[in-house]
Amino acid sequence: MKLYIEGVSRWVPDNSMAQFQEVMRQQLESSMHAELEKLLSTAKGDAEICKKDFEGFKKLFHRFLQVKGPSVEWPKINRPPEDSIQPYEKIREKGLPENVANSLNKLVVVKLNGGLGTSMGCKGPKSLISVRNENTFLDLTVQQIEHLNKTYNTDVPLVLMNSFNTDEDTRKILQKYTHHRVKIHTFNQSRYPRINKESLLPVAKDMGLVGESADGWYPPGHGDIYASFYNSGLLEQLIAEGKEYIFVSNIDNLGATVDLHILNHLVSQPNGKRCEFIMEVTDKTRADVKGGTLIQYEGKLRLLEIAQVPKAHVDEFKSVSKFKIFNTNNLWISLAAIKRLQEQNAMDMEIIVNPKTLNGGLNVIQLETAVGAAIKCFDNALGINVPRSRFLPVKTTSDLLLVMSNLYSLEAGSLTMSEKREFPTTPHVKLGSSFTKVQEYLIRFESIPDMLELDHLTVSGDVTFGKNVSLKGTVIIIANHGDRIDIPAGSMLENKIVSGNLRILDH
Repeated sequence: MKLYIEGVSRWVPDNSMAQFQEVMRQQLESSMHAELEKLLSTAKGDAEICKKDFEGFKKLFHRFLQVKGPSVEWPKINRPPEDSIQPYEKIREKGLPENVANSLNKLVVVKLNGGLGTSMGCKGPKSLISVRNENTFLDLTVQQIEHLNKTYNTDVPLVLMNSFNTDEDTRKILQKYTHHRVKIHTFNQSRYPRINKESLLPVAKDMGLVGESADGWYPPGHGDIYASFYNSGLLEQLIAEGKEYIFVSNIDNLGATVDLHILNHLVSQPNGKRCEFIMEVTDKTRADVKGGTLIQYEGKLRLLEIAQVPKAHVDEFKSVSKFKIFNTNNLWISLAAIKRLQEQNAMDMEIIVNPKTLNGGLNVIQLETAVGAAIKCFDNALGINVPRSRFLPVKTTSDLLLVMSNLYSLEAGSLTMSEKREFPTTPHVKLGSSFTKVQEYLIRFESIPDMLELDHLTVSGDVTFGKNVSLKGTVIIIANHGDRIDIPAGSMLENKIVSGNLRILDH
């Protein structure tokens, strides 16, 4: 086999190939370690934290260099056994004990708060975007937990996993909750260096987060929660306070409230077979075909993400008939088990290689992990197939329109579907590029339309809505390039196509 090494053409016998690759891996690893030491030498007051972060990164980079091909062999994939994914109704049938407070006092709510609102045109943490009656994601979360603590006279704390992008702004805003009945803790997920795709070395030149090195860093996905929670000392502190479980979810999932039936199921199990990890899954729709799913693999329940699927099987993975459920990222996890797995260095999660292109055109990669991927490491892990109402993420302004509308009522920080809605499913809403940014979106609605009887809404182009508009059935509004459509105040559109300069046609 002919190889080119530093410009020199050499013949390497095939049987020496594995040996040669191993030498190259060692050289890459050695170069990476040397670069990390250089970066650490530029650290200011947070040198110890950076050192811990880099230890985690080194492990991930080492595994990245070892990986060959897809992390799953397709023929080994099996459907999970019947009893490994239980219907929520079965859990609910057990009812609740009189001492609900005892279970709640063992619980900690953890929200993943590392993301920015850039995809919706906002600066700062996404959790500070107003989503309902001037309440932000964070406001609603605090209201939910405060309501629990007041109702049951309990002490359920809130923990926010911030990133270096969101920590400062979040900490400032937390002062407003000083007099609420919720203890709020924060810890930061790790900061890892982005890697030049060609050289496989860090792109940052120093530890700074401004100037030239600003683009050189990233938070490494929510799978980092286990290591950073442990390293922060907060995990140990909460165990010492008698806490046993965390309920983890994305802060932008407005359906992820504390469910007393799932909590009771966790706490009330016989000691012989205590469940250490519950993943809430829900039935797939066409909108969720790319979502991770649970499989049985080598005798363990495992999360399969689309990034791990061999290309030849991607269509099969997206099939709603074969893989019927997907991961909501609402997870219930034993604190003692996290501690044990961290101390045994037994937390094994598949690496997600995330390619990015920086502003200057440089191609980089980010090595990430997903929190749900650790399910295979925990004892007696379980999936619970929950109602769709527990998965209500706000990723776009189309999602925002749904949660701001009369489809939902708001009580004690929780959104519930209006009883006046005849269908249990939410309408399918697609807003065009003119609505992408929150500020532009808000300007286009004098008030949010009545959507109780809406099935489908598509809006494209320069469109605005007057007050008290009502949308029913399937409504499609398309303003051609250069045209503008203003839906008049008080309009009722039912099964209509609106196009051009406000031509209304029956659908």
